[in-house]
Amino acid sequence: MRRGVSFDIPNEYGSLLGDVLKPIDITVFAWRIGSGELYRMENGQLKELFPEGKGIIGGVKIKRLLEDHTYYMIFADLKAYPNGEFSTIDTYEEFLKSKCELVLLVVDCSYVTIYCKNKKDLELLYDHATDRRFKNVEYIMDENDTRASLTVW
Repeated sequence: MRRGVSFDIPNEYGSLLGDVLKPIDITVFAWRIGSGELYRMENGQLKELFPEGKGIIGGVKIKRLLEDHTYYMIFADLKAYPNGEFSTIDTYEEFLKSKCELVLLVVDCSYVTIYCKNKKDLELLYDHATDRRFKNVEYIMDENDTRASLTVW
């Protein structure tokens, strides 16, 4: 069974997460911001992309942050929930039991992993990554999923 998709994005400044998530409507979710390091330039100084730090950000606001800013990612841990029904998710099994619909993890600036319960959205994300010519695009399947936890740390 398909669990998610993984691929490599360029290690550069840009609006890469906005691009990665472009095929789905991210505004319908509330997003839990986990551990991460994402920086944007503001008045010649590096600033955190998520000014409130870790916490919850609404879908419209996160869409603006991810699509309307140029930023540099080192790590990112974003989880999408409908109706603000949040829970702690550390494993794939906890993800399946939770209300969380999508987990997006970025490690070492370039390595993207997305777990997605909605199979149509998962196909859209896969096709988009392929169309954008991201490297090493592949489905995460029951047989090839080596991730022990759904966190970046």
